Amino acid sequence: MVSVAQLKDVPAPPPPRPDISELRSRVAQIAPQIKARAHTTEKAGRVPEENITALRNIGYFDIVKPAMFGGYEHDFDVLVELNIELAKSCASTAWVGGLLAAHQWLIAGFPEAAQRDVWDDNPDALACGSYAPAAKAIEVEDGYRLTGRWSFASGCDNAQWSLCAALLPSKTEAGQFAPAFLLVPATDYVIDDTWNVVGLSGTGSKTLVLSDVFVPAHRLLSFADTTSGKTPGAALYAANPTFSIPMLSNIPSCLASTAVGAAAGALEDYLAVTSRRITRGAVAGHNNRMADFPTIQLRVAEAAASVDAAREVLLRDLRDRAATIRDGRPVSIEDRIVSRRGQAFSVALAIRASEALNASTGGLGLDLSNPVQRAWRDANAVGRHISMNWDAVGTMYGQLALGLTPQGQY
Repeated sequence: MVSVAQLKDVPAPPPPRPDISELRSRVAQIAPQIKARAHTTEKAGRVPEENITALRNIGYFDIVKPAMFGGYEHDFDVLVELNIELAKSCASTAWVGGLLAAHQWLIAGFPEAAQRDVWDDNPDALACGSYAPAAKAIEVEDGYRLTGRWSFASGCDNAQWSLCAALLPSKTEAGQFAPAFLLVPATDYVIDDTWNVVGLSGTGSKTLVLSDVFVPAHRLLSFADTTSGKTPGAALYAANPTFSIPMLSNIPSCLASTAVGAAAGALEDYLAVTSRRITRGAVAGHNNRMADFPTIQLRVAEAAASVDAAREVLLRDLRDRAATIRDGRPVSIEDRIVSRRGQAFSVALAIRASEALNASTGGLGLDLSNPVQRAWRDANAVGRHISMNWDAVGTMYGQLALGLTPQGQY
């Protein structure tokens, strides 16, 4: 017979992994408080800790994190679908929350020793990132030394680590360099508040300053490995092929989801006000219902169709990539570029939707607390990101379709 004392020594079974329906419900529960803080988040220039705590409490940062470190190991489309919902309430919170969650998946590509550095002592640790190789790393014994400034580090105030991209000396070609991510703890850099912008203001995408920081060799992940999906972590988690999907088929989709969600939220806010709004201007017709204007009806239809199409494209491409890898087939260059096309085009559609709505909010829409104008600014800010810029990404697909060598990141 088992004694009471013995039972106390038996570890409790881990809680069941929540499915997407449960996670949707959790996001819906915290959405009102996130939305209520959206204006103050923007004014503060960073996501408040209350929002990060709320996301952590519902398991948001565990969605695509490895189960080995307490995560749920869902496919990336689950995170993107939920991030669209979160962005309806606050695009800045979704941009940061989505990236911090997505980086759990990206860290899973590093060698196991690096993952343990991040999560063994602090299972709740999060990482921000700066993707442009801002400096050349100096190779030293057992690692590298980094000095420089890494800008656009979204959510750096909320993170304990950063993924700093740098150029490393090639192992095979003298005088040549190759980009890689290096994992750096927050204790090794200072934050320079350079973030004063018109859109996504609450993301706190400030600049990290590193001065002769040592990074051990095991905290390195090459761009070549992560963009191909052939990472040390992919081998470690071979039982779940979600960790073998090329980085640029996944991570930019999370960024794009912010614009799509912002536009979707703008549509909801617009309908709530416009459906009952009465015009006051003599030119437009005094005391007429806004909902009766055909132009307003068309703007609503255009916004709704654009948001719907953007969402479908994003989720379809993610699910197609996951199905490909689960079938044991490689994700081809064409697959990767199709993903990039869908990411950028979904943002273009979100910008179109938010523009259609914001252009008809009248004088009331100029107020900085108005959620429609904020969504319009935020969606346009997403479109300024080089990974989301339709001109840059669209031409890459056009080159492929026309039989040319695609120029760009895929």
